[in-house]
Amino acid sequence: MTGFGRGDGGDAQYVWSWELKSVNGRGFDLRCRLPSGWEGLEQKLRAAITERCRRGSFQSALSLRTLPGSAGVQVNQALLEELIALARNLRGSEGAVDVESLLAIRGVVEPGEPEDEELRERRQAAVLACFVTALDELVQARASEGEKLTALIRSFLQEIERLVGEAASVAATQPAALQARLTAQLDNLLQASPPLAPERLAQECALLASKADVREELDRLQAHCDAALALLQQGGAVGRKLDFLCQEFNREANSLCSKSSDIELTRLGLELKSQIEQLREQVQNLE
Repeated sequence: MTGFGRGDGGDAQYVWSWELKSVNGRGFDLRCRLPSGWEGLEQKLRAAITERCRRGSFQSALSLRTLPGSAGVQVNQALLEELIALARNLRGSEGAVDVESLLAIRGVVEPGEPEDEELRERRQAAVLACFVTALDELVQARASEGEKLTALIRSFLQEIERLVGEAASVAATQPAALQARLTAQLDNLLQASPPLAPERLAQECALLASKADVREELDRLQAHCDAALALLQQGGAVGRKLDFLCQEFNREANSLCSKSSDIELTRLGLELKSQIEQLREQVQNLE
């Protein structure tokens, strides 16, 4: 499901902003974009999101800006000297070194950080609190979309139930019609020339009987509808289970079409396949 969340905050030295986005995905994927020195937050971000979301592709970005005059910068002197020595070695001892280019290298110049560990921890806690604000907003947006998807999925299931009921009433599925068809097909087998061996005749009769009766497929389709509606009623992260049920729906509809020797039943089977495919497309968007 899709969603967006934002959380802003700041203190005497920094202002920060979180942006959290999600789009549809079959599994769970998280990509984080964090400023230098804040990479250690990724594990906590992942834990917070997976606790509340099970499915989707997520992007999390933290922007951090130092307030003017609040703190200077720190130069990693050891790294800078090492880079200067390396540059001179490559260009020759007499060659000029472009210090400005070296200062642009990541890790050489960093925002000034207070040495007070307690203050550092408080800032990190405040930044994470803003992330939770963004996550709350994202989850609310996904929940709103989920309600709309659930209503749409219910409408597809109702249409599938209607088609299953219509197929069950088709004459080709009724006992009398089945018996008449089997009797006619058996007469053809008995009149075959040369006559079929008893074992072969028994096999052909069993095959005809199994192909003639589609009530088992219809019963399973109805059972799958009941199971899907029960999952929707249950709520929570049911997308994967519904995705599996769609595979079972499709298997039964294919079997129904392959067994059918009745034009009306075939038409209903094809309509069922169309509705099931639309159901599957929506289920993949559900958490």
